[in-house]
Amino acid sequence: MFEISTVSPSDVAGREAVRTLLQREGIRLDTHLDYTCAIYDERRAAIATGSCYANTLRCFAVDHAHRGKGLMHRILTHLMEVQKQRGHAGVFLYTKVSTAFFFQKLGFHEIARVPDSIVFLENQAAGFPSYLKKLQDETPRGYAPPISALVLNANPFTLGHQYLVEYAARESTLLHIFIVSEDISFFPFAVRERLVRAGTAHLKNVTYHASGPYIVSQATFPSYFQKDEDAAILGHARLDIAVFQRIAAALGITRRYVGSEPSSHVTNLYNETMTQFLPETNIECRIIPRKEAEGAPISASTVRRYIQEGNLAALASLVPPSTLAFLQSDESAEIRRKIIQTADVVHY
Repeated sequence: MFEISTVSPSDVAGREAVRTLLQREGIRLDTHLDYTCAIYDERRAAIATGSCYANTLRCFAVDHAHRGKGLMHRILTHLMEVQKQRGHAGVFLYTKVSTAFFFQKLGFHEIARVPDSIVFLENQAAGFPSYLKKLQDETPRGYAPPISALVLNANPFTLGHQYLVEYAARESTLLHIFIVSEDISFFPFAVRERLVRAGTAHLKNVTYHASGPYIVSQATFPSYFQKDEDAAILGHARLDIAVFQRIAAALGITRRYVGSEPSSHVTNLYNETMTQFLPETNIECRIIPRKEAEGAPISASTVRRYIQEGNLAALASLVPPSTLAFLQSDESAEIRRKIIQTADVVHY
């Protein structure tokens, strides 16, 4: 009784049973899942469920009538075994504030929380402290404020990114660049990091960091707690701020720069949220207007669209020479092929 079953993507009935259980518990089925399991009753109704995405756990629920039977513990134990088989020692979990205590009793440690919304936890007590220590070890000493920060995905690095970095570096004694290290982009992290470093090598007050699993991208942020897309954006921004506050305290960061995105509702709402809430943590937030080319903001999406169209000649006005050289090289052939074969290359 109460056996755990894997719910495959092709199991329509099983996924619908999971969706029904989650809805009863006020949770939406996350769009970013790569493994789901469930426990069913004799009527094949899901009474407990949990899922994974990469090295994160999400979408936990137990039917109200079956609580107190240890079902959540069994689901969690099963998913941790899945993560072990994947080779993930560090595992991260998102949950409601009301259920965070349960996972803390089972060995998870809080990283940050948004009051009345979401708690971000990990299974390793030394995980986030070790990450902060690594950032400190990567940081040169002896700089007084203003010390600033930028978070870049750079998919790929453009003249717009370069302009934003140069702008922030001019106004700072030291600028920390956090490069999103999740490999969810057309350009792998190793390539994006190389292009960021090459395009900013002329700046002497810049230091670089991999974002690691703590600066969470919009693509992998769990939106299933929120009632709609705007609420999800707000929740992501608030959690970003809660995590970033601890990073800033460790590195003496007093200012964060972001680029404007006139055509993106997602980015605009995210920026507005940071502008509102970052100052409450004694961190200034500055939104910098985008650099333009031929009357339009320079964006990585435009670069990818030109690549998709095979118009590499148009890239010279959008990317630094180092990025252009890479895009014209044989090394980038596979990346260009994937972009050409993808229907939608515009991401925010």
